[in-house]
Amino acid sequence: MTIRELLPSDWPAVRDIYAQGIATGQATLETSPPEWAVWDQSHVANLRYVAVSDHGEVAGWAALTPVSGRCVYTGVAEVSIYIAKAFRGQKIGDLLLKHLIIESEGKGYWTLQAGIFPENPASIRLHENNGFRIIGYREKIGKMKGAWRDVNLLERRSKIIGIN
Repeated sequence: MTIRELLPSDWPAVRDIYAQGIATGQATLETSPPEWAVWDQSHVANLRYVAVSDHGEVAGWAALTPVSGRCVYTGVAEVSIYIAKAFRGQKIGDLLLKHLIIESEGKGYWTLQAGIFPENPASIRLHENNGFRIIGYREKIGKMKGAWRDVNLLERRSKIIGIN
């Protein structure tokens, strides 16, 4: 497995993987993936990665979204990480998240956040195993198919950026 920057040409595979995550009902409140231009504008340009198999298949992706446009929060971002159905359970999420953490710290990010449904224990474990902790939850933050959903809020503070 190789981790490299996500390129615009990866979008069809990334979009399909995103759609697979949406279909589980446990990954996001979104109901469909956006078009490339919308996704491109909302994610940090130099912190997007894909995991590519030895056969050239995009197995998963990870990216950051700024949590605010205010300059005081330039070092805080939300993590998105999605793994293709055929590659789940193979530690690809762990590889991508570790890579994203290292690269984000190298670019000055001091806090990474994640919003994860309580019904998605695998994603919670993945994040906790990489230094995230649950700091609370957002009760009934959005509806999915008519049902209100809670979202756990997880956070990872860098041990090397923003500590003085």
